[in-house]
Amino acid sequence: MRKNLKIAILATILIVVALDAALWAAYTFYNPSNQPFNPLRPMPPPPNSNPGDLEVYYFAESVISSLNIALLVFLLITNADMFRKTRTKFTFGLLIFSTAFLVKDLTSSPLVISVFGYHQGGLGPFALLPELFELLVLVVLLYLSFE
Repeated sequence: MRKNLKIAILATILIVVALDAALWAAYTFYNPSNQPFNPLRPMPPPPNSNPGDLEVYYFAESVISSLNIALLVFLLITNADMFRKTRTKFTFGLLIFSTAFLVKDLTSSPLVISVFGYHQGGLGPFALLPELFELLVLVVLLYLSFE
């Protein structure tokens, strides 16, 4: 597949994933009691929560976490294709790296956590920072894999 076509497909997939994650996060975080959807109505805080803990951090973390998952799936596919062609230990290591981070992101995604009935709380902006740094690293890894 040509490099420009891969980049265009990846960009399209990331936009779709980000929009879907934003809609799902908005519905999950702002509609706890099956009332009609209203994104301007704030979610009531869980009991014993920090009043300064803003839902916007968890909303942004949900979107970034979903982007990380999409990037990791694409990186996993790229590394698997590279490993199939070269059979090098380094590429196999990248394959293991991609798989481990994909499992980590799937299990720590706020959307997955909320599906199982749990809530994050008390982390504030620190909920968002690791996901943001991981997104930057994954973009660099994908850039390098296109070279």
